[in-house]
Amino acid sequence: MVAVARKQIRLDHHVAHLLQCRRCPRMQSTPVSGGAVLSDMMLIGQAPGPRKPVLQRPFAHTAGKRMFRWFEQFCGLNEAAVRSTIYFAAVCRCFPGKNSSGSDRVPAPDEIRNCSSWMDDEIKILRPRLIIPVGRLAIMQFIDRAKLEKVIGRKFRVKRAGHSFDLIPLPHPSGASPWHKISPGKELLEKALRKIARHPAIGELKINLEARNPGIVMQD
Repeated sequence: MVAVARKQIRLDHHVAHLLQCRRCPRMQSTPVSGGAVLSDMMLIGQAPGPRKPVLQRPFAHTAGKRMFRWFEQFCGLNEAAVRSTIYFAAVCRCFPGKNSSGSDRVPAPDEIRNCSSWMDDEIKILRPRLIIPVGRLAIMQFIDRAKLEKVIGRKFRVKRAGHSFDLIPLPHPSGASPWHKISPGKELLEKALRKIARHPAIGELKINLEARNPGIVMQD
């Protein structure tokens, strides 16, 4: 218990410093965090959208609702359960703004580099068993394969920040892309979610969650 308490203190300090970060002058918001959730699972998004800084939490709008439905359907965990038990991170923690066409701007390489140390520190503190990168930009921070068909539905063993962990990528749940709605994306998404649901980290998470909050975990 002492070791857990120390890890929580380290994570609390980390998140407090993260929220004060102002490294990237082109970003259009301050950092967004899902909170100092002590977990052996991490979910890595790409970057906040325009509404997340206002709502002050990641995956807070339409795409997030879709993603949480995936977790509820395949893992038996609703949004509240996921947010309270999995650590949320992102490639970039601030809203990048819009590009000239009016869509969300992709973070620049220097902005990704600036933010990478936050993720590395989180991996060092949490030492996760499973990381779930969501979307192509997040996936490519761990494995250099651009085609979703080559990575979705598979489990990888990856090392970063001196720590080895399982990686199960997911496509971005944005409605702007139909990839996860049509073949082969639809079937590969389901395969990936089944792998996540069967992962020991999820099984242990559900046991601990049910012990603290009887009835919160949906039964299959």
